[in-house]
Amino acid sequence: MQKLRRILVAIKDVDARSFPAVRKAAQLARAEGATLELFHAIADTVLVEALEARRISLKDYETERLRKVLKRLQAIAKTLRKHDIEVGCSAEWDYPPAEAVIRRALRMQADLIVAERHAGRHRAGWMLAYTDWEMLRQAPCPVLLVKLAKPYHRPLVMTALDPFHEHAKPARLDTALLQASGKITTSLKGKLRIVHCLAPTTLVTASWTATPVIVDTARTEALLRRARKALAVEVARQPLPSHQLAVVEGSARDAIPQSAKQAKASIVVMGALSRSGFKRLLIGNTAEAVLDALECDVLVVKPGGFRTKVPRRPRGAQLMALPSAMTG
Repeated sequence: MQKLRRILVAIKDVDARSFPAVRKAAQLARAEGATLELFHAIADTVLVEALEARRISLKDYETERLRKVLKRLQAIAKTLRKHDIEVGCSAEWDYPPAEAVIRRALRMQADLIVAERHAGRHRAGWMLAYTDWEMLRQAPCPVLLVKLAKPYHRPLVMTALDPFHEHAKPARLDTALLQASGKITTSLKGKLRIVHCLAPTTLVTASWTATPVIVDTARTEALLRRARKALAVEVARQPLPSHQLAVVEGSARDAIPQSAKQAKASIVVMGALSRSGFKRLLIGNTAEAVLDALECDVLVVKPGGFRTKVPRRPRGAQLMALPSAMTG
């Protein structure tokens, strides 16, 4: 992750009582000397009949709503400016929200997007275009997804690597993960923990055997030693702040959230690959399960050279007319 110069904060609800994402983005901005931009996508559906009832044109309605949103954003920015942070505000009629945020990030050449996690767990996330998951998949820069309201105070940053580069995951993604982990750890004066999840060496099911299962402990230890060595070699390639290394047994789906909880991590750094078709379904399904299970903030990065496919032209307001009533 390159030096943070411009941070885009995606504000979901301008009338919320608190803004954890704004507060944490401000912490990063102060540490890095970066500028902030508070952005809200006005993605509401506008009913033609409602405009007619108010006797107001679409253009006037858009202007009126935009003015109210910007006024609220400026009130939030005013508080931040008291702490010597350079803050700008922007809002735009555009949809869907994830694409709107990405379009704004492209225009301002953002180095980081900070957004609050949508409430609730996903269900069948690979079938539905949830705002937060689409943002993570298509954003051109790293995304910090805020799940905890508590501000950072020397946070523990945890990242999971795959030094063997299995499942077609490119080595350059691990490089991006290490660089991002080191950057955010240094910026927030935190601690860094790097883990590798080693698949369990023994699968026991009571349905096919009633006899004791003998575990090959020598083989397990050999695998653990090999994994520790590979992890150390991978990490040594990057200049990093002081850190701890750990190899944990278990699938990434279970081991990453468990490790983060046990270590009391404040931020978990994850990698994301944008795939299409069936491969995208599998990778996305696992990543979403980890994302949902994590109880802390998540920083999602992509390998260098990633190019988003989100169209750059805003869609404007989303209009809808109710069906005309049938007359007898």
